Amino acid sequence: MLYNNGQTMTLKAPGGQRVKVRLEVNAKARRLIIRLDERRREAVAIAPSQRQMEAAVAFAAERVDWISSRLQHLPEIVRFEEGAIFNYRGAPCQITGEGEGRLAKLSAGDPQVLYVPGDPETIHLRVERYLKKQARADLTRAVKRHTDTLGVEYKGISVKDTRSRWGSCTSDGQLSFSWRLIMAPPAVLDYVAAHECAHLKEMNHSNKFWALVGKCCPDWKRQRSWLRVHGVELQAAGE
Repeated sequence: MLYNNGQTMTLKAPGGQRVKVRLEVNAKARRLIIRLDERRREAVAIAPSQRQMEAAVAFAAERVDWISSRLQHLPEIVRFEEGAIFNYRGAPCQITGEGEGRLAKLSAGDPQVLYVPGDPETIHLRVERYLKKQARADLTRAVKRHTDTLGVEYKGISVKDTRSRWGSCTSDGQLSFSWRLIMAPPAVLDYVAAHECAHLKEMNHSNKFWALVGKCCPDWKRQRSWLRVHGVELQAAGE
């Protein structure tokens, strides 16, 4: 059977559950990979080439029970809408469309309140725009601090909605981060910034690299563990 890049298929788990699997080709992948797309509630089977697409389907079928279990345990999606509560810098924050003017405004409290006046139909866009702006500001401050510590320079910072990486660093010094880090505790965002800044000196994950991360962020192991456990919650917000 011929399978196409981007095609979605349905597999049946032993318990009877139906599991959606999207097929993707990624030339950078060194082997067959299965990952979860938390926001679409489906798995992604990744093949290094089109020729290995059939093998990717078989690979997913062999692991359909595991995929089904993981999908069933994903956190509920939190939509950016009136009354919704999500985490902002690690603390609960409630959304309201009330308020005056056109700019989003954050009010301290328990929970915090994010006022986003305007058209209720586009409230999610204004919330996301606000979060991206704050994420860029926090990450820029963190990057400047860590690059000063390491004595390195960067060319630029971009904030995106990445699904497989929280941050990346190119060989020419361009840093990229997920805006969703603004929902994590500040120490976690700081760790990811330190991680990418360390790559400006060491484009690997050697002992030298981790020593640089530790110089910027001594408790990096704890922050990395938090992200591994709670990262799916960050990805589940904002639909």
